[in-house]
Amino acid sequence: MIVGTAGHIDHGKTALLKALTGQAGDLRQEERERGMTIDLGYRYAVLAEGAPLTGFIDVPGHERFIHNMLAGAHGIDVVLLVVAADDGVMPQTREHLAIIELLGIPQALVAISKCDRVEPARLAQVQAQVSELLAPGPYAGARQFPVSSLGGEGIDALRQALLKAQTAVRQRSAQGGFRLAIDRAFAVTGAGVVVTGTALAGRVSAGDTLVLGKAGKAVRVRGLHAQNQAAQVAQAGQRVALNIAAERLSAEQVHRGDWLLPQWLHAPSVRVDIELNLLPGELRAFEHFSAVHVHLGTQDVTARVALLEGETLAAGQRMFAQLLLNAPLQAVHGDRLVLRDQRAQRTLGGGRVLDPFAPSRQRRSHERLRQLQVLRDAQGLEQALPALLASAPGGIDPQRLERQFNRLRETWQLPANVLVVATRQGQLLFASAQWQALKRQVLAQLARFHEQEPDQLGPDRDRLRRFTALPLERPAFVSLLEELLEEGVIAASGPWLHLPDHKVQLSEADEALWARLQPRLLAGQFDPPWVRTLAAEENCLEADVRLLLRKLARLGVVHQVVRDLFYPAATLQCMAELLLGQAAGTSVVQVAAFRDMLGIGRKRSVQILEYFDRIGLTRRVAEQRHIRADSALAQQYARH
Repeated sequence: MIVGTAGHIDHGKTALLKALTGQAGDLRQEERERGMTIDLGYRYAVLAEGAPLTGFIDVPGHERFIHNMLAGAHGIDVVLLVVAADDGVMPQTREHLAIIELLGIPQALVAISKCDRVEPARLAQVQAQVSELLAPGPYAGARQFPVSSLGGEGIDALRQALLKAQTAVRQRSAQGGFRLAIDRAFAVTGAGVVVTGTALAGRVSAGDTLVLGKAGKAVRVRGLHAQNQAAQVAQAGQRVALNIAAERLSAEQVHRGDWLLPQWLHAPSVRVDIELNLLPGELRAFEHFSAVHVHLGTQDVTARVALLEGETLAAGQRMFAQLLLNAPLQAVHGDRLVLRDQRAQRTLGGGRVLDPFAPSRQRRSHERLRQLQVLRDAQGLEQALPALLASAPGGIDPQRLERQFNRLRETWQLPANVLVVATRQGQLLFASAQWQALKRQVLAQLARFHEQEPDQLGPDRDRLRRFTALPLERPAFVSLLEELLEEGVIAASGPWLHLPDHKVQLSEADEALWARLQPRLLAGQFDPPWVRTLAAEENCLEADVRLLLRKLARLGVVHQVVRDLFYPAATLQCMAELLLGQAAGTSVVQVAAFRDMLGIGRKRSVQILEYFDRIGLTRRVAEQRHIRADSALAQQYARH
């Protein structure tokens, strides 16, 4: 169990922990000189014989050091709210209480300190104040213990209450990747760099490799302590000290706010969607795009807050919002965070992380808000996944879900209607019905294309993707097409895709023009006329001749070797056979010999050979060209 203090400055938090644990703690020189806690303090004690070791985190109460208090408040199991009997409820009492409520700390006990300094009537008055303060929130009815840290009154009763609370502490799950929010880093002579923090998830063992900080520097865990005791394994819910090592690593390079994580979980982001809760005590409505400080774990970064359901948020209300961060934040779904104003002078509210990888576009769309509702209401990945897929027509990257929920795929229990689609850039998840609906849309759009362009064999993949306008990235669209091709409901003729029963239909005018052009192309043999020559001889437009020959090229009737130069299929076959005959016994193509066989210039011969390179009959390597004996075209032409 980890217990953290909270309360106003000079209300006796440090003295109370000394009375409970018998330890003065490691006070800094500045703290001793000023008589106040400035930074976090740590103690470990066994509260009763046979009880497990309890960790205590002492936090500063001064308003100038709230950022330090926030760094120590994450991950604690029980908060010990300290209110001095002489002062009563003070400003930082209220602010600390608001913070621990926003962080969702499960249990609270109240210590009314310095009870030996006041009369019973004053003590009763302060207890009533505290009860009134706690009444609206989750700690209503929390037990109060009048104590004197110097005289010892009430200390045993408080210690027994802590022991009882220890039995009610919910064991944190060790599933998922290890997450340590670093709050201290220092060098130990003979050991190297040591970092400490509260483990928020997973487990770590000596010898593990983790990544450190925003840059993701790989470090090795040389040894560790859990709850101030040497151990081989530490897990979520424990105070952990790790001795880490890496090339050129020093304690000065590690800062409060850095994280230690496994490589697969490391994914800092600068856009995070949250459910924002504005404190009821705020005097003004919170405005869209306000500047704030964001505290998550031990991190403190500045950001702008984009409200997603309006332009203002009233005190005590909730709304979906997006944090536009000025520095990367390492978060997972469900993390609690606290927002303070731009000057870091008061706490505004807080929230819960819904999506640490928030989109930059359409963040206020109906579909996106529906996704956020699912993420807010669902109890875990499996419950959220069907609804998330229903509002994600382009599929979901499972690696993103792993990082979002801190759950490796091996631990998922996917519903039967979830389909894993392999693409060239990794896997995507789709609802099975959604994937089948996408296939039907492609078939319907391809049929529509044939109706609109009956004289074309079909579009290539990229043109079909643009024509269908499906919400799929190219890798997913290609996988969809490959499945349709395997199923035989789409056919491919070279790069052109079409329905199996579709054939190019030439118009009567096209048929008539081709009947006149074909003899001219055949008569030209290895040097056929260009498009402009054909158009001039037939007294028609170049565009009409070019369009017709391109249609015929899609059908395989002619071949476009270079722009506006087309060879009939029979002529191309003849040239390929001559080439294979000339290279008989060797795979090397002689350009000069090929040129002499065709009786044309070197430039045209090279253009034809380059076309053979493109269709896979030959391959150019450096200054030589070789026959591709393994190609289907070489085998096809060799048979003729």
